[in-house]
Order: sequence, then structure tokens, then C-alpha cells
Amino acid sequence: MNTKIYVLHFPKETGDKPIICELVKKYDVDFNILKATILPGNDGLMVLELTGHRSNVKKALEFLQNYGVKIEPISTIIRRDDSHCIQCGACTGICPTHALYLDRTDMSVLFDPDKCTGCGLCVAVCPVRAMEVALGQDIVSEA
Repeated sequence: MNTKIYVLHFPKETGDKPIICELVKKYDVDFNILKATILPGNDGLMVLELTGHRSNVKKALEFLQNYGVKIEPISTIIRRDDSHCIQCGACTGICPTHALYLDRTDMSVLFDPDKCTGCGLCVAVCPVRAMEVALGQDIVSEA
């Protein structure tokens, strides 16, 4: 089984269509909607976790693209400004998936984008605003 998290940008023409339901029925994938803003007549945004056999997930993503959905891996929306990061480790204690963790050999903070869900907790706890989650036009950056 393959599990990946994607950011989906839906064109406004798809806001009233049950695309995710079709995706599950046709391609035998499981899904978890982590965040969504989709309204009829407007562009939509969804952070979606897909689980299934690699070939099914690939077909499911192609299905979404055929509807005009732009797909990005979650790692493209998470940024850490290493020039600001002071390696304090505050983010490592709050990260629920351990995508941010401490390397005990040199006590540096490392980031594994494959484990990240884009929850934004690291953004809120970072004392120097080194972490950023950019979803579409919205950028989450707090102290």
C-alpha cells in the first residue's frame, strides 16, 4: 500500500461534482480529507491523503487531472527558511507526525516532507517564523 498527501486545486467548474466519491469507487483508493475549501462557483482547495496500490493511486491522480484539478505533493507547500531557523527544536515537540525531528548526532532540526500533513502547528510555535505553509494564495506564517 502506498500513502501520500497531495494538495488539490479544483477549478470552479468542478465545485458541485462528487469527484472524490467517483475516485474512490473507480480506483479502489482510501482517502482522508485533511483540509478543504470547496464551494460551488469558486475555485477549491483540498489537502488529501490517498492510500492504495501505487498503480491505483497513479490512475486516481490522472482521473483528477482529467477534471482539470492541479495536483501538488504536500512537500511543495511547506517551507523552512534555514537562514532564520535557530535550531531551537520547538517545532519537533509539536509535530504530530514527526516530520520535524532532532538529529541527535549534531542536535540539528531535520524535516522529512514525506511525513508532513501540512497541519501548520510548526508555524504557530516557531519563535523566529522560519516555518511557512503556503496553501494557494493563503500563506500561514505566525509567531
